Amino acid sequence: MLWHDGRLSDGTTLPFDLTDRGLTLADGVFDTALALAGRVAFAEAHVARLVASVAALGFPVCPEAVETAMRALAATGGRLAIRTTVTRGTGPRGLAPPADPHPTLFATAAASDPGIAFAPLRLWPTAIARNETSPLAQLKALGYGDAILAARDARAAGFDEALFSNTRQALACAGTGNVFALFGERLVTPPLTDGVLAGIVRAVVIAQLAPACGLACEERSITLSELRRADAVFVTNSLRLIAPVTAIGDSGGGDTGYARDHCLLMRLMAALRDRVAAECGVSTNDVSIGAT
Repeated sequence: MLWHDGRLSDGTTLPFDLTDRGLTLADGVFDTALALAGRVAFAEAHVARLVASVAALGFPVCPEAVETAMRALAATGGRLAIRTTVTRGTGPRGLAPPADPHPTLFATAAASDPGIAFAPLRLWPTAIARNETSPLAQLKALGYGDAILAARDARAAGFDEALFSNTRQALACAGTGNVFALFGERLVTPPLTDGVLAGIVRAVVIAQLAPACGLACEERSITLSELRRADAVFVTNSLRLIAPVTAIGDSGGGDTGYARDHCLLMRLMAALRDRVAAECGVSTNDVSIGAT
């Protein structure tokens, strides 16, 4: 299902100007949100982040149009992944942006597998460095070449997803999510300045769920070797929600003893499940398979 130019249409194909800078230069950003039973989880935060990301690139987008697209698509199905994309629009050949941009806004909806919510992940440390000096490191920018290549290598090594460090060898993120580590009753996650996307679920965990679960949460730089000494590790994103990490490199495809059933991790997962259910007006069983 597709939303463009103020209306819904079936399929995923529409006429597209081949001079659009999103296509030619990856000059744009996107957002991915989870919709359940016609409602987008954390909709306000998703809209606000997309609008702020577009502003960081130096062109405008109407927040009401973004919200309309997300909500219209959410109403078309049960459990959906809503992807909303904004580009700078068309422009002449060259890097210089047009003086009067006319942004392109479109969005798509696809079925989201309930089995990925809270499912475990095995992470493969990639040699590709996350560039923490780039302004794009904190945005969901369209250029995903590094992540695509790292994901290919992770799968070839028998793992689910890549794990990135930055140019200073500080941990940054997973290929499609933010990383957290539990040390006793302390929760640690890399700061945005280490080349980290401002994830929606990341913010919910830091500001709301961690304090509610009695956890002190700290945003600080962390190395891969320190991460490997954690009691539990997990990845957050809007579709996986919280994914316990069971392996970080070296172990082939097997688990390495990370506590996927760590009591505090389980408490965080239950708290997030409840929050998403409340956001979307559904039962916890609708949020993930096997919810209790």
